[in-house]
Amino acid sequence: MADAFSAKAPGRVNLIGEHTDYNGGMVLPAALSVGLAVALSPRDDDTVAVTSGGYEAPAIRNLSDDAVGEWSDPVVGAVREAKNIGLLNGGATLDVQSSIPEGSGLSSSAALIVAILKAARAAGGGTQSDVELAVAARRVENDYMGVPCGIMDQMAVALATPGTAMALDTKHLEYDLIPLPISHELVVVHSGLTRKLTDGRYAARKVECDATKAHFGTNDLCLLQVEQIEQEELDPVAKRRALHCATEQARVWTAIDALKAGDIAALGQAMNESHISMRDLFEMSLPEIDALVASAQELGAAGARLTGGGFGGCIVACVAKETREAWLEQLLARHPQAGFIDAISGEANGKA
Repeated sequence: MADAFSAKAPGRVNLIGEHTDYNGGMVLPAALSVGLAVALSPRDDDTVAVTSGGYEAPAIRNLSDDAVGEWSDPVVGAVREAKNIGLLNGGATLDVQSSIPEGSGLSSSAALIVAILKAARAAGGGTQSDVELAVAARRVENDYMGVPCGIMDQMAVALATPGTAMALDTKHLEYDLIPLPISHELVVVHSGLTRKLTDGRYAARKVECDATKAHFGTNDLCLLQVEQIEQEELDPVAKRRALHCATEQARVWTAIDALKAGDIAALGQAMNESHISMRDLFEMSLPEIDALVASAQELGAAGARLTGGGFGGCIVACVAKETREAWLEQLLARHPQAGFIDAISGEANGKA
């Protein structure tokens, strides 16, 4: 594409810290080797024309179009936001190439929006930092697409670097990049069940958390004490949601300390306990995913859990490098609907 400005963004896997990013908590995402690339050419009119290798026909939209549940919605929202913050004067012609499986819970929409904003920054000579673009990308999801997500995905795909995990304080947007283990790989396996954050179940959890915040008079469920929650007269559903947030916050800190100390056993235990909490307290897992996680653990993973917004998508497992190939072969033999996505470690990404 002539006079095109290019940018890339990776997919991300969240090692631990689920549904904490809109509840004032910590998260621990890591960049994947799968990702997407965008080529953007500014236009003088208000047309947004986008082609993608994953779709046969191009999408021709207008900047005035509302989100309508189509694959091109994040593109329209991102171009609108780029215009709003002074990076573009009108629409754009774009080409998108992605290796992130759609519906996998690996932040394909966040990566797409961030990559478009980075390409628009190059086109418009903008001075916005990557953090500012991450915040702008979240506005696209929240305000344009109607997805009540937190800031984790956008920060991770905008700033995370290969071979590290991002210990991110979502309340203050402060972060630390921590090397991943060298002896083990974080293996991402798609359950075979796709999901969309716009399907309502993610939003329902956000509504439940908001009601619980109102009860406690705080925006930060993750910073509540477990004893405080347990002693409170609360609706049982609200109590479960709050307990997940508070205990998940503690598990993220455990995982951060474990990564820094090279303590694989502690990291794995935190991951296993996180899955139990997501299954029983936040009720965001599915029987097929529970079975996949259980098999991952039985076959030798130090830890395994659902990752992402829930109700489908991927699991992440911590597996010794020397056993990963045999482990994966056995796992996929048990669960033929599942599929390998990526494996990352403290060295170069080890894609099979």
